[in-house]
Amino acid sequence: MVSKGAKPRTPNAAARAKPKLDAKTAKRRPAAKNPLLEAWTTPFQMPPFDRIEIEHFVPAFDKGFAANRKEIAAIAGNAAAPTFANTIDALERSGDALDRASAVFFNLAGTDTNAEIQAIERALAPRFAKHGMRIYQDETLFARVDALFKKRKKLRLSEEQERVLERYHRAFVKSGAGLEPKAKKRLTAIAARMSVLGTHFSQNLLADEQAFVLVLESEADLAGLPDAVREAAAQTASERGHKGKHAITLSRSSIEPFLQYSARRDLREKAFNAWIMRGANGGKTDNRKIVAEILGLRAERARLLGFKTAADSALEFSMAKTPQAVQAMAELVE
Repeated sequence: MVSKGAKPRTPNAAARAKPKLDAKTAKRRPAAKNPLLEAWTTPFQMPPFDRIEIEHFVPAFDKGFAANRKEIAAIAGNAAAPTFANTIDALERSGDALDRASAVFFNLAGTDTNAEIQAIERALAPRFAKHGMRIYQDETLFARVDALFKKRKKLRLSEEQERVLERYHRAFVKSGAGLEPKAKKRLTAIAARMSVLGTHFSQNLLADEQAFVLVLESEADLAGLPDAVREAAAQTASERGHKGKHAITLSRSSIEPFLQYSARRDLREKAFNAWIMRGANGGKTDNRKIVAEILGLRAERARLLGFKTAADSALEFSMAKTPQAVQAMAELVE
């Protein structure tokens, strides 16, 4: 019902060459002939990527959010008694326009990002958080879901349906649907802030990944690497301005086979240290203050929801249930 973003990855040259466009500018562009708002006649209804431009995304998201709000209002305001079909099934079917725009945008953000896409991603993060919290804190909608949950054993639901109902109910509870207005407001603020922090965290990691390149200068530096890895490293070096040499970056497709096959312990150590230090190198991409703030917000959110710690909150709906049970299981494995 509420789409989530993916972690951005390395941009290619085509993406970098696109005209500059920030989130505010994108919002002012007209949505005429916006392929994200049209029916897709492509094979298997695949997104028409050749027609999609950056300026299409914000108008598509604006319409998606608006359409989803109307869908949710209709479900919550249904005069009929709540049933699995008119409440849970309806929630599952809602948000198609938003999901479609999200699927395209966040896949691009995760595989072919650039500064303009990242700007839109940062602007979208709190919008998605607030939109989701508005849905899951809706008292009328929660009353319908709660009524179904309380009589779930009498509804003759399949195992799958019962599980979906439980998950929806838990999502409402974890969003503070049963709390006082002041606590709800604070939970919404926490969700919005954490979405911003999470986006910055991911983009900082990406920046550090893009900044690192390990140039392999000689045949000795290639010791142990199979032909396929060598060919990929040669291509990487050429793309990074080191034509005729080989290079390793921190993208998984580059560093993982290098760490697996390289016979050069010193170079593996250098690459590995660069990998584990992403977001912890000082400067504007350092994530340590972000991590500290996220941990503090998680702890506050857990307390507002009645849990002792964030771990208790996270595990409550899992198999282990408690941090103590996780620790006991870990000790058994040891």
